[in-house]
Amino acid sequence: MNYFERAKYFRTKKRLGQNFLINGEVIADIIDYANISADDTVLEIGPGVGFVTEQLIKHAKKVIAIELDEEAIKELKKLNAPNLEIIHNDILKTDLSSLCEGKIKVVANIPYYITSPIIAHLLGEIDDLNNKNRAKITDIILMVQEEVARRMCADENSQGKQYGLLTILSKFWADVEILRTVGKKCFYPAPKVTSALVKLTVREKPLLDLSDYSHFRKTIRAGFAQRRKNIKNCLLNGGFSKDAISKSLSELGIDENTRGEKLSITTFGALSELLKKYC
Repeated sequence: MNYFERAKYFRTKKRLGQNFLINGEVIADIIDYANISADDTVLEIGPGVGFVTEQLIKHAKKVIAIELDEEAIKELKKLNAPNLEIIHNDILKTDLSSLCEGKIKVVANIPYYITSPIIAHLLGEIDDLNNKNRAKITDIILMVQEEVARRMCADENSQGKQYGLLTILSKFWADVEILRTVGKKCFYPAPKVTSALVKLTVREKPLLDLSDYSHFRKTIRAGFAQRRKNIKNCLLNGGFSKDAISKSLSELGIDENTRGEKLSITTFGALSELLKKYC
């Protein structure tokens, strides 16, 4: 099937970040990785002209495709599948809990410039314990920039600036793994970066059991706000008292000159609990 020939006749829109997946092998991998059964409902975000969609409808009980581009929707309607529901909307304005009964799997080839907002929308923020969208999802197959995929899967031992707020948000509510990298030529038009398929298996409970998740969110935001500064100064600038910081770091055996990016998620959790105690 020549996806390239079909894609080049569609006027892609740069403002919507449209890069259509045209590699049949990668599309087949997405279907395999999603492990879709005849009982599954799949939410596809950004289906574009439907190259992945036309494979999803062969395997799932129902496919709900959310697309913002009216011209792309005209192409999707040509599939004329009884198990396909097309919704013209912005995913960031869509309440997933109202789409259908039961749980859903998510497949998404999203505009790269809004990756972080979409992940936050699907999973909820760290202190959003009762997020309706997350409660609806079992797992997510997501196409992102390879660099972003590395950040999502990073830890305190990762190189450079990979480990950060996106890492903690992703891992706090899901098990995250990179499935494969995807080259530039697998898309039309070809993006300037290499991509990667990532799987997020959504947790029923958060990664850490804490007394105050909003306080934890405040702690990690302060810890990563100024990467060149040590954790003590970051926390001071984040509004925590000098006395509480000193006592907390001392109790955990953390050198005040350590940078936030060298603290694990678990250590940040313990630090947050002590800062709350001493504040």
